[in-house]
Amino acid sequence: MEFIDYYKILGLEKNATADQIKKAYRKLARQYHPDLNPNDNQANKKFQQINEANEVLSDPEKRKKYDQYGQNWQHAEAFEKAKQSQQAAGERRYAAGGENEGFGDDFSSGDFSDFFHSMFGGGFSEGRSRAKFKGQDYNAEMQLSLRDAYTTHQRVFKVNDKNIRITVPAGIANGQTIKLKGHGGAGANGGPPGDLYITFAIAEDPVFKRLGDDLYITVELDLYTAVLGGEKMIDTLDGKVKLKVNPETQNGTKTRLKGKGFPVYKKEGVYGDLLITWLIKIPVNLTDKQKALFRELSQS
Repeated sequence: MEFIDYYKILGLEKNATADQIKKAYRKLARQYHPDLNPNDNQANKKFQQINEANEVLSDPEKRKKYDQYGQNWQHAEAFEKAKQSQQAAGERRYAAGGENEGFGDDFSSGDFSDFFHSMFGGGFSEGRSRAKFKGQDYNAEMQLSLRDAYTTHQRVFKVNDKNIRITVPAGIANGQTIKLKGHGGAGANGGPPGDLYITFAIAEDPVFKRLGDDLYITVELDLYTAVLGGEKMIDTLDGKVKLKVNPETQNGTKTRLKGKGFPVYKKEGVYGDLLITWLIKIPVNLTDKQKALFRELSQS
């Protein structure tokens, strides 16, 4: 018969308290429960070992016997009988005025073994093996575009062949995770279902760059408007905006539009800003007359 350390199975030291044993058992039993690991023979075997370890270590009498005999479990019955005989003889000697020597514990060992059936007999306690456990938590990923994340909207997606409809709040961030309580795996032995954790993956937009709640965009500006000033139509995620351009605008100049950025998560009506970087576009394919005018300007 293979040697098994019940304390090691539960990840405990020999001096573990009853509360530590209980916590370790519940944690491991939930992890390896057959209802949460269907068709997993290794998990089922581990669950049986966990139950057996708990059956012994959570019972003060069984644990005492286990600690006392250790590797000598095969001789436990003989030791017990010898001990009882010694105690009876001692009582007789004591009654006759002699000394009660007792049996002693020289046969105990610091190692432990799988001796449950031989030493204790029977099976496991039904109450312990039928403890309620929360179901397995599920994790899912939802792909969104930046424009999807700009507005509050509903999505339907499938988890374990079950359609789940959720509301995606405006302003959700890339990598952000939300929890849907009770949408995970079924609980064991009447325990509550697990939860569903959805992580959002927001793809980069070809036009707008998002940093926090602010949006950034680069806009080309023709040389004539940059020099003389004028107006320019700007795209935002909320539609087009006509923007005034100051005369002599330099390449790389930034303009901030308040409240035209990204919605702040779960703060209705609150938005970040839109920052515009002007990219001055140099004219090409100039006529001779246009080139002459530029030469004249350069000499003035």
